[in-house]
Amino acid sequence: FSSRCDFYHVKTFELEVLICGATVAAVSLLCISRNLRKYGLRKFLFVDKFHGNSAEFQDQYVSRINDFFRMLAVWVLPCFVLKTAREFVKVIYVGNDSWLESLLSMFILLVSWAYSATIYLSGSSLFSLVCNLQVIHFENYRTLLERDLDVLIYIQEHIRLTFHLSKISHRFRIFLILEFLIVTASQFVALLETTGSNPNFNFINGADFAISSIVQVVGIIICLHAAAKMSHRAQGLASFASRWHALATCNSNEILGNADNGGNVDASNIMIPVVNYSESDLESADYVLPPTNVELASYMSSYHKRQAFVMYLQSNPGGVTIFGWTVDRALMNTIFFIELSVVTFVLGKTISFSTGST
Repeated sequence: FSSRCDFYHVKTFELEVLICGATVAAVSLLCISRNLRKYGLRKFLFVDKFHGNSAEFQDQYVSRINDFFRMLAVWVLPCFVLKTAREFVKVIYVGNDSWLESLLSMFILLVSWAYSATIYLSGSSLFSLVCNLQVIHFENYRTLLERDLDVLIYIQEHIRLTFHLSKISHRFRIFLILEFLIVTASQFVALLETTGSNPNFNFINGADFAISSIVQVVGIIICLHAAAKMSHRAQGLASFASRWHALATCNSNEILGNADNGGNVDASNIMIPVVNYSESDLESADYVLPPTNVELASYMSSYHKRQAFVMYLQSNPGGVTIFGWTVDRALMNTIFFIELSVVTFVLGKTISFSTGST
């Protein structure tokens, strides 16, 4: 019976899973508690009155918050079901105590696991929520370009948005780095254990690794997806502003006729003023009212302002950063190939193929 227990129950496996799960949960808990205690919930999410237009975006805020709880439930509940099934199988095949003691220990283990997994995924989901709330403002920023506003207002609003992104990056950079390093080390150990020459490794004692790996990888994916989405929205403003500048310039040129440069923000709404022509004027087919010097100077001034604004956006793309590294698709590709290199290195050290001589 003891050999059977040794076969199904490997303490080092459970210890490694427990340490990794507790570490990532502790990092997440410290990050959440510190930020909430320091800034408060509304200020931490940038939805207080000082960060603008909470009443205007209230419905979208509520929708994003509902998505936060929905995403948390979608990932925690299935993993909890898998964990419960694994513990039941363990009690059936490995249990050497009475059923009451086995069920009590299983209940305590499930509660502690659910707490640590929920805390870890809550930290990742909270970071995703903060990014998604900022996505609302960046999407609304595009609608500002359709209004008749001064270019300086656009620049000031963009500075405010990028300042919020820098604060988000500063608050979460340590959290993101620690979570990524811990999860990478955990997966490295899991790969060594599963591919190494361990005769006692099987489905029951390896299921903890699988469930723990799912939770940890999902948390990292949530963070990377939210950060890359936020960076993509911020960097896309330069392309949108370039298109807006080109359309405004073309519309202005149509109004100015043969003018080399021109246009202003509401160039599509500009109409040539009505003039009472004489009969001789109307009979002349080649007569065109030329723009005055004041109009041309105004168009030129608007053109240069828009050009400066587009150059500003191209030079300041924005996005979520970690110590200067922008978390975008390029960085995600880099992370993927680093992880792939680690996996192939471990597989090369643990898996060997022998060829028999004939």
